[in-house]
Amino acid sequence: MATLKRYIIEREIPGIGDFSVTELCGAARASNQALSTIGSGIQWQHSYVADNKTFCVYLAEGEEAIRKHSELSGIPLGKITEVAQIIDPLTANN
Repeated sequence: MATLKRYIIEREIPGIGDFSVTELCGAARASNQALSTIGSGIQWQHSYVADNKTFCVYLAEGEEAIRKHSELSGIPLGKITEVAQIIDPLTANN
């Protein structure tokens, strides 16, 4: 099995910050169905919803799996950025 890399996916979705829980549930279902179809090689960790964008955190073998997910889910795809490292407040203790 290939090593999964972490990615941040920025998506432009007009008005998503005002979506109802029901609308967000529909988007999550579409994402989960696409993930189920693809199988291994991609995992959705979580998404941040803000104004007209989402910032989604995925583990994936590569960008192609993310593009396939977008195609199958119908969720628009914006910028894909591979995460080089993660830091947090505990990083200061090193």
